Amino acid sequence: MQPKDLSKRVAQLIEQSEKVLATKKHNQYGSDYVAMAGLRASTLSFIAMTYGSNHSYYTEYDSATKSTLESSAKRSHAILHSIQNEIDGGWIFTVKKLISAEIFSDFLEMAEHLLEQGYKDPAAVMIGSVLEEKLRQLCAANKIDTELEKDGVFIAKKADRLNSDLAKFEVYTKLDQKSVTAWLDLRNNAAHGKYNEYTKEQVNFMLLDVTVFLARLSY
Repeated sequence: MQPKDLSKRVAQLIEQSEKVLATKKHNQYGSDYVAMAGLRASTLSFIAMTYGSNHSYYTEYDSATKSTLESSAKRSHAILHSIQNEIDGGWIFTVKKLISAEIFSDFLEMAEHLLEQGYKDPAAVMIGSVLEEKLRQLCAANKIDTELEKDGVFIAKKADRLNSDLAKFEVYTKLDQKSVTAWLDLRNNAAHGKYNEYTKEQVNFMLLDVTVFLARLSY
């Protein structure tokens, strides 16, 4: 999502939060259970996609909204406002852009070290994860949605769909798309324990090719 889209989405969640708070007037036990559960699921999904599930916003929201008491709804409302202020201020994207290149480099170096130590399988998963994150960043930079809405909940698109969309909108070529598909297939084999489906040499080539690919498409 682009900053404008994120701002719009968090505004929708705040509106949903206000509706949950309003249910207290009709429910002596606190906020409406179904409404609160829906808000909680939608917000956790949004935070995970925007910041990651290890971010303090995610853990704080998760622990602060487990009940249907009015206090949970109020905490949800307050956290969403904090997120909105950060997004509207542009801080999240400034930080992410500054550190993304360094993080990619660090992870690829770790993958190289794993390969040198003979651990081709975790190396393949790590390279594939870096690649998938880059696909998401490329989509965001080119105003291509990285999520799909299903039953009112936003779900992250799978890497194959991101790859297809990037080629469709000519962010990169069909030949690049085929290469990305092959790298993702190798990553998936590693992630699902199909270790005999590829060799260490293939992972080595994947590391080299993905490194060049990321450098060429950096923004």
